[in-house]
Amino acid sequence: MKITVVHTAFEDSPQIVAEVTYDGDTVESGLEYAYRWTNNVMGSWSRDDLEDNGDFNPAVKRVAPLHEDGMGLRSTSVGDMMHVNGRSFEVAMMGFQELV
Repeated sequence: MKITVVHTAFEDSPQIVAEVTYDGDTVESGLEYAYRWTNNVMGSWSRDDLEDNGDFNPAVKRVAPLHEDGMGLRSTSVGDMMHVNGRSFEVAMMGFQELV
């Protein structure tokens, strides 16, 4: 499945930042996977040019440009959105809230 990650929590307007390819079987596990791999924990998820970048994952395609100073994109946070299989979810304090 393909999960589209949209940063909305701190932006003036929504910005699609990543497309995540996930081969698992449930939407919930796909959302968790996309959340983990669009977070900066041990490097920068949005940069593929760093040595020893523990957050780079080839299943995550960055679609937004890096910042002008070359800094990577921020982590996915509470209030951001994810779209998968025609459904939309908001990142909640714990888990994901489906929007209807």
